Amino acid sequence: MTENTTTTPPEAAGEQHEFSAEVGRLLDLVVHALYSEREIFLRELVANAADATDKRRFEALTDGARALPDDAKIRINPDKDARLLTISDDGAGMSKEELARNLGTIARSGTRAFGEELANARPEDKPSLIGQFGVGFYAAFMVADRVDVISRRAGSDEAWCWSSTGKGNYTISPATRDRAGTDIIMHIKEDANDFLDSWQLESIVRKWADHISWPITIVKDDGAETSANKGTALWRKPRGEIDAEQLNEFYRHVSHNFDTPWATLHWHAEGTMEFSALLFIPGSKPFEFAEPVRESQIRLHVRRMFITDDAGLLPPWLRFVTGVVDTEDLPLNVSREMLQATPVLARIRKAVTNRVISELKTRSKDEADFEKFWDNFGPTFKEGIWDDGEHRTELATIARFRSSTQDGWTTLDAYLERRKPEQEAIYYLTGDRTEMLPSSPQLEGFRARGIEVLLLSDPVDSFWPERLGVYKDTPLRNISQFHTDLEKFGAPEETQAEKDALEVVIPALKEALGDAVSDVKGTNRLVNSAVVLAAPESGPDLQMLRLMKRSGQQVPDTAPVLQVNPAHPLIADLATRVRNGDPVQDIALTLMDMARIQDGESPKDPTGFAQRLTTILTRLPLSDGPQG
Repeated sequence: MTENTTTTPPEAAGEQHEFSAEVGRLLDLVVHALYSEREIFLRELVANAADATDKRRFEALTDGARALPDDAKIRINPDKDARLLTISDDGAGMSKEELARNLGTIARSGTRAFGEELANARPEDKPSLIGQFGVGFYAAFMVADRVDVISRRAGSDEAWCWSSTGKGNYTISPATRDRAGTDIIMHIKEDANDFLDSWQLESIVRKWADHISWPITIVKDDGAETSANKGTALWRKPRGEIDAEQLNEFYRHVSHNFDTPWATLHWHAEGTMEFSALLFIPGSKPFEFAEPVRESQIRLHVRRMFITDDAGLLPPWLRFVTGVVDTEDLPLNVSREMLQATPVLARIRKAVTNRVISELKTRSKDEADFEKFWDNFGPTFKEGIWDDGEHRTELATIARFRSSTQDGWTTLDAYLERRKPEQEAIYYLTGDRTEMLPSSPQLEGFRARGIEVLLLSDPVDSFWPERLGVYKDTPLRNISQFHTDLEKFGAPEETQAEKDALEVVIPALKEALGDAVSDVKGTNRLVNSAVVLAAPESGPDLQMLRLMKRSGQQVPDTAPVLQVNPAHPLIADLATRVRNGDPVQDIALTLMDMARIQDGESPKDPTGFAQRLTTILTRLPLSDGPQG
C-alpha cells in the first residue's frame, strides 16, 4: 500500500464475476508458457503504471479535476512479513466498470481505448504510451497466488477493489483510496521470495525500465524510499544536448565495458517508420570467458520501455555493436516475445544495418583509425562476407588483409592496383597463424615470381573467399589449390638430371607412403623446400580440412598430394639411394612428416617421427671439431 491509500480488505464480500474465455486461456499461457523470465512481470506492471500516469497527464489537458499531483511517481513496496508486493501509481485509475472491462476481458484494454482518443490530439499533447493494461497485467500471476487491484478513477471519489486468484473468477468490492491512482497488491508465492527483496527489485527495474520517464521508487526494509531509475532516455535527446561524459557512461552501462567507444551512432529516423537509435562500436575487444554468443545483443525499446536484447536488430557479423533502438511503431502486448516476425522490425533491422555499414565505410577512409577497429573486430566483420549476400561485395571492399609483399594491412582494391599486368586472379593462402604464413613453402614459387599473395589466418578465412568467388571481375584463388597458375608466369627449365631423379623418386615415394598420399608429383613452385603438401584442385583445401576435423565434422576421405622439388639436393640424394637399392621407407615417412609440419600440422606419429629423425641424424658424418 502507499502512504496515501487505505482499502477495504479484499476478503470482504463483493460481486462475483467469471473471466471471459479469452482471459482464462491467456492466464494459462502467461503463467506457464509466455515469458521466459518471471521477473518480466515487474516490467509489465511498471509499464502499466507509467501508461496510466501518462494517460492522466493527457486527460488533465482538458479536465483540470484530473490534474496530476506534483509528486506523481511509481512506488514499489515489498513487505516480507506479510508476503505482499505492492506497485502504486498516481495515474488515471479505473472505475468499477473499467476494472471489470479491462481486467476481466481482453476484448478491450484501457490503453487501447485511450489510443483512440489520441487520433485527433496535437502531437505535442500525445503522451508516450507504454504497454496495454489488459494484457501484460496478467503476468502478475506468475509470482502471485492472488492479486488485488485497488483503483480510484481520477475525478471520482469512489475506489474499488478487484481481486482474483487467477483460477477462473474475480470479485469487485468497494474500497477506499485517499487519492486517484492504482495499487496492485500481489500475494507472493512461496517460490518467489526473491521478489520481496528490495535490492533484487531495484536490479530488475534498472534492467527493464531504467528509462521510464516517471520516477520509480522502492521502499527499503527501514521504510526509506530510494530511486530505482534514472528516467532519462538519452537516445531520444538531440545530440547537441548530450556531452561526451554522458555518452561514455551510457555506453559502459549497456556494454558492460570500461573503455571508450571507437564510434558512436546517434540518429532519429522518421517517415514510413519512426525510431531512435544510440549505438556504439567498442574501442577494445571485450574479454570473453567462454564461447561468445553469435547473436546481436542490441536492446530493443518501445516508447522507452526495454523489451528484449534478443530481437536480432543487427546481423550476427555486427554483434560487437552495442546500444539501444527505440521505436514508436511496435505495440507492447503478448506478441512482444515474437517480435522477429513483424514486418516493422524487419524494416528497422534493414535501416540500422545500413546505417552501421555506412559509418564503417566512412571511417575506413582513415587508415590509422580504421586499423584500431580492424584489429579488434576484423575476424567477426569478415563473417559478413560469408553470411550477408546483400552486402557481400560492399563488405569485401571495406575489409583489410595481410599480404606477402606489404607491411600492415591492405585492401582488395589496393591489391588489384599492384597486381602484375598478366595476373588474372587474386591469390590467397590460408593458415592457422599469421606469423607462420610468410615462411610457408606454399609461397615460394609466387614470391620468386613477384606475385603478391594475401595471407589469411582467421578461421572464417577458409570460408568466405569461396562464397565471394569474384571481386570486381577478378576470381579469388587459393594458391594451395591453384599452384598450376604459376606456369603462366614462367618457370625454370628442368634439367635432365632433375627429370631422371623424378623418374625414380616418385614411384619409390608412392610405394613407401601408400594411402597416406593420393599422388606424388614433381613441382617447380618450390625454391628452398624439398617437399610440400597440396590439396586436389576440386574439394576443400588443406586448411579447410583441418578446421573440419577440429570441429568434429565428417571430413572427406581425401589424402593430400605430396609435391617434390627436383632441384633440391635432398631429392637428388634420395634418387641416388633408390638407384643403389638402399631402403628409403624412413626417409619417405620423414619427408611426409616434414611437409605436414611446414603446413601447420603435427606428424601423425610424433614418436615414430622423432625416432626416424634420430636415426637419420646419427648417420651424419662427425665434424672434425673446431680448428686452431
